[in-house]
Amino acid sequence: MEVTEQQISDGVYSMRGVKVMLDKDLSSMYGHPTSALNQAVIRNNQRFPNYFMFQLTVEEFESLISQNVISKIQGRGGIRKLPYAFTEQG
Repeated sequence: MEVTEQQISDGVYSMRGVKVMLDKDLSSMYGHPTSALNQAVIRNNQRFPNYFMFQLTVEEFESLISQNVISKIQGRGGIRKLPYAFTEQG
């Protein structure tokens, strides 16, 4: 599956003064479950310094919901963990 420029630009958000993509958008572009991406990040944490990626705070996550960037209810029980945001360097 080819990723279009529109898909990329739709997945870019500004947070903490940098442009980021959320884990769900990156995993979708690459055709993998978000859980697989997050597991890889956790297993290789030393490869992802703070300027490569960070986990959203509750306030940042709620802000995305209020802006209708992401849906409030994801799956049957909602999200279990706050999403990760990956910077351009990540």
